[in-house]
Amino acid sequence: QLQLVESGGGLVQPGGSLRLSCAASGVTLRSRAVGWFGQAPGKEREGVSCIARSGHSTYYADSVKGRFTISRDDAKNTVYLHVNSLKPEDTAVYYCAASGTYLACSDSAAAYAYWGRGTQVTVSS
Repeated sequence: QLQLVESGGGLVQPGGSLRLSCAASGVTLRSRAVGWFGQAPGKEREGVSCIARSGHSTYYADSVKGRFTISRDDAKNTVYLHVNSLKPEDTAVYYCAASGTYLACSDSAAAYAYWGRGTQVTVSS
């Protein structure tokens, strides 16, 4: 059974950092594109970052460029999102998602077939 489990969220002060993890079972993440999406209260789920199957192509939303970094550990079958210089507007539930047959990076939720349940990130002083 395919399962994605996010972890690493929490309450952090502005300017702080976290490492979000997306651990997979039932699927090999290096065979898929993997995306991170954020959903703030009352807003649509938005693509934040993704890493293509190749591992060499990545995408970042303009709002997080230079602050967030996506990486993949094939040995641990885990994708990470390193989030730095956090701002209050980064507060959201962050979801990871794995693609079905689409292997390139995409910021569209429609490109992803499998989803985790999310991890809450709250940025507040």
